[in-house]
Amino acid sequence: MTETVLVAGTESHVGKSTVAAGLCRLLARRGVSVAPFKAQNMSNNARVAVAPNGGYGEIGVSQYVQARAARIPATTDMNPVLLKPRGDGESQLILQGKAVENVAAGAYYESQWERAKRAAIESYERLAANHDVIVAEGAGSIAEINLHHRDLSNVETARFANASILLLVNIERGGAFASLYGTLELMPDDVRDRVRGAVITKFRGDESLLVPGIEAIEDRTGVPILGVLPYDDPGLPEEDSVSLPQQDKPVIFGDDDDVPDSRAVTIGVPRLPRISNFTDLEPLANEPGVRVAYLPPQSGLDRVDAVVLPGSKNTVDDLLTLRNAGFDEQLAAFSGPVVGLCGGYQMLGKRITNASLESTDDHDVVSGFDLLPVETRFTTEKHVERVTRTLDPVGLLSEADGTVHGYEIHRGQTTATQPVERPIGEGSAALNSVLGTYLHGLFENENARTTFVKAVFQSAGKPYLDERDSFQSPYDAAADLLRMSVPHLFQKFVDIGR
Repeated sequence: MTETVLVAGTESHVGKSTVAAGLCRLLARRGVSVAPFKAQNMSNNARVAVAPNGGYGEIGVSQYVQARAARIPATTDMNPVLLKPRGDGESQLILQGKAVENVAAGAYYESQWERAKRAAIESYERLAANHDVIVAEGAGSIAEINLHHRDLSNVETARFANASILLLVNIERGGAFASLYGTLELMPDDVRDRVRGAVITKFRGDESLLVPGIEAIEDRTGVPILGVLPYDDPGLPEEDSVSLPQQDKPVIFGDDDDVPDSRAVTIGVPRLPRISNFTDLEPLANEPGVRVAYLPPQSGLDRVDAVVLPGSKNTVDDLLTLRNAGFDEQLAAFSGPVVGLCGGYQMLGKRITNASLESTDDHDVVSGFDLLPVETRFTTEKHVERVTRTLDPVGLLSEADGTVHGYEIHRGQTTATQPVERPIGEGSAALNSVLGTYLHGLFENENARTTFVKAVFQSAGKPYLDERDSFQSPYDAAADLLRMSVPHLFQKFVDIGR
């Protein structure tokens, strides 16, 4: 019989995704057949996964990451309901990997929630039929009493999966014991009875200082505290933009302690209001001497050495936001390397036609930034595919060879208006120091990433840094963090991992 653990939280951003990934890897190390699951997710960071019919579809990045931690291929059953916010209170609804329609929050719960619930149960049952353990990830807080009658990721999952619950509580900003106590009090009785233990996350300091509080909360609730996770980032991709800066606050990620400014380079990324798949940039921030700066649209580019335009859930509106902020003029005057990924690629072209399909306003034709001789025409069809491309070493990838792997998720067809170099096949275009591509995950490929980073250092007139620290996979780092900090985990979930 399949065992299910629901990793739930007292609030958002308590570490559910990291703990779920770590648990998947721990079980995989023990030879257990384990699969991740999240009934309903809201994120614009998506990855391509295999659909039950053999095609491809979209899932949230966290379940894709957790599948890799579990050492199995990602499938659309792992995240059967995905809501991708597109602005103005509306989201694109993805069911079992396929786009269904754009819905407002109220309309979703009124007309689509029962359908979504059926899809979630169906997907869970398929996973459970093929795996010994399911590690389910909750969403937000499990104690949202206004949502208990339609809480698909927490309450409903606990019930239809007959799940044991591991409850996470964030102590970073204080109030953890009150949050844990209140959460347990507000949970439905049948769901509360499923809680096997709690874990305190994001702790900084002397753990012995927590002992009196832990003893008191265990006495009051009867729920054991299984461990305390220190504040540590194993390096897993972020699920949503809560970790990104607000639009008016530039924030830099990357190696800014070990490498002096005189030897480092900065890659500027405009903080689009509807940014998606920003995890494409994380491999760059892990390179020695590379800093990735998320910039407000109105920021100048005088302090960056390269620019990457990221993906967008609404390319046209984000393009217009950048233009209204004067970013187009800044980009036209910029002389360093420029890369556009997916929506960013579409923005770099001459124009976008049939633009009303990708905008909240009635636009037919919208001018692009005109850095590449291509144009994009939007269609209702959505292209979703895993791909392998053979590199043609030209432009910013002139020193790269071999193949690259990734995925494509986009609406619209992009065609060249004149002969153009295509370093990554048909879904790409290059001209001088500008590159556009539909390939998400490009910089996860070492050959492409290293070549691009070298080009940025060369353009900046700085020597390339090739020092490498010893590498531990983020999946193993998450597993080790859990193993060391929650040593009694499997004792409370006695049938799991034997």
